[in-house]
Order: sequence, then structure tokens, then C-alpha cells
Amino acid sequence: MPHQFEIDRDLLRAWALPAYCYRDSAIFAEEMSRIFSRNWQLVGHHDQVAKAGDFFTTELAGEPLLIARTASIELNGFYNVCRHRAGPPATGCGSRKLFRCGYHGWTYDLNGKLISAPEFEAQPGFNAAEFSLTQIRTEEWSNLIFANLDLSAVPLASQLAGLAAQFSKFPFDKMKLLERRNYDMQCNWKTYIDNYLEGYHLPSVHPGLNRELDYGSYTVEPHANYVRQFSPMRGAQAGDETARIYSSATDGLTTDYFWVFPNWMLNCYPDNVQINMICPLAPERTMAVFEWYVLPELLGSPDALRSVEFSHQTQSEDLAICETVQKNLHSRSYQRGRYSIKQEVGVHAFHRMYAEIMNSD
Repeated sequence: MPHQFEIDRDLLRAWALPAYCYRDSAIFAEEMSRIFSRNWQLVGHHDQVAKAGDFFTTELAGEPLLIARTASIELNGFYNVCRHRAGPPATGCGSRKLFRCGYHGWTYDLNGKLISAPEFEAQPGFNAAEFSLTQIRTEEWSNLIFANLDLSAVPLASQLAGLAAQFSKFPFDKMKLLERRNYDMQCNWKTYIDNYLEGYHLPSVHPGLNRELDYGSYTVEPHANYVRQFSPMRGAQAGDETARIYSSATDGLTTDYFWVFPNWMLNCYPDNVQINMICPLAPERTMAVFEWYVLPELLGSPDALRSVEFSHQTQSEDLAICETVQKNLHSRSYQRGRYSIKQEVGVHAFHRMYAEIMNSD
């Protein structure tokens, strides 16, 4: 019997998710099955598999995956599990024509077809055609690679139509990876998403970021399966004693933050775009993967590196408050809270999406 979560449609009356769902292991297992095994997940970037034979391995909802580019330049995705005795057909990343399992040497081509099973030659009742790698759904969008364990999932593009139009003003298709960092956080994945989806905490938690943004004009736009947050950049101000990161910001320039259900983000600044992948590891442990992308001419520049460190400071502040909140979610004094109708529209939208899936039959 699935857990039932009631999140009132009316923000004025709604209560947030209860504290126990941020720490309960049974709910975490249910989330892996209902949410992370059935929704499109961001797993990589086009440049990781740009050429025929390129591949990388990753995990999704606890499942080992293998993503590869075929000789015909098609993108394939498989469970990275040998059909013989569950060994690994591939490890790490790179480029190759064949995948040879490190356990018993079963060998597969880039389409997942078994082409060699040592010492199974002429074995009665064995048909190699029945032992191809098991496929998963993969799609590409805006140079990003997505995977879905649900073979009947609706196409990715149909879910991202509105986002594509809003994201198109940023030249992400021309950008290259500058840096990647992992943040191991002692908190539930929803604790981090909740924090991401509101600017309410900016003045208290992020004084540096708040100095760059126009908090009074901070706007949150919920959509069917994503949330956009944006704010004008302040630019240089009279009386500044120290230079701002974006001191040359002009009128109309905004910083845009896109969160897509359930767990990936696009943070769009004037000089870089950050990709965030929020990976649940346990009920109270989450890995946040941050990647920074800039235009090729900015790779390694002092301004680009300064932007990375500025964002790292912001993430460190988020990590600290999320870990504190996670501890406090165990307090007998707290069961669930209310939403600010001005500042927490995005959190409410997330909780509504979450409840709809978790309550479904």
C-alpha cells in the first residue's frame, strides 16, 4: 500500500510534506521505484559520447548503466550487467569497439549484441541472440543526455517544450565543461530540492549571492513539471566598497534557475551555466554533482574560475543549512510546516508533483 500525502492545491491552506518522509527508509525505497525508475534523469553530456565508440558508465536509481555511441552515431543505453553472471561489461569511460565483461570475458558490440561467449560454443540449448545487454531508454536534449528505466515513458521532448523556449536565450550549445565537483551531503534529496526552490533564504544564508541579485524582484514560476526562478542582476551600485561578481550587469540581464522534476537543475548566469544532478544515495544522504560550462574562449580564465569559486561558496552555504535542517527533521517538536504564499510557491509545486506520483496506484 503506497504512502498517501495530501498537499492542498490552495497554497493558502496547504501544509508541507511531513517530516517523516525525509528520513523513512520505506518511503525512500518507494521513491526509487515510483519516481527515479520512471522519470527521465540527466546522466551526462554530449561531449562524453561525441564519437562512435565513446562510452561512459553511471548509476540511476541504484542500477548500473552503460551509455554508448554506436558506429552509426546513435545513442544507446544498457544496464551495465553481463547476461551471464552479472559481471560488468564496461567500467569508467573511454572509447572502444567492443565491451568485454571483466568476469568471464563475454563480449558485446556497441548495440549490446552478444558476439562472444567463451566456452559456450555449440553448447546445447544456448542461443547467443537471447543474451544481448538489456536496453534502457536514452534521449538527448540541448547537448544533455538523459536516461529512463521505464521503456514506456513519454518522449523527453514533450516534457521540456516550455523549458526549451526559456532556456534558448543562453548559448549552452556552444559551451564546454570547465569543472566538475561532487558534494556529499548528509540530508534527504528532498531537503535539498526544497531549499533550491525558494529565494526566501537568500538574505540569511547567501549574503554574497543576495548582493548580486535583486531580491525584491525575485520571481518564481511553477510549470507542469518544472519551476523557473529568476532575478535581475544588480550590477555595480553607488557606494560599493568591493567589486561585485557581475558589476557590469546591464538592465534586463537576469539570472535564471530551472529545476526539472525530480532532481536536476540549470543555473544560468551571465557568463556560465551550471548543471546540477541531485542523486539520492540513502534516506539521509545525497550526492550533488555540479558541472560548470562556459564559452570556449573563457576556459581557464580568471573570471570563469572566480565564478566557480563564487558558486562553490553558495553551495557550501546550502550544504550547511540543509544538513542542519535534516537533523532538525528528527525533532519531536516538528511535524510539518506551512508555505509562504510570497516566497515558497516553487516548494509547493514540487510537493504537489511529488504527492501526485507517490499517491498514484
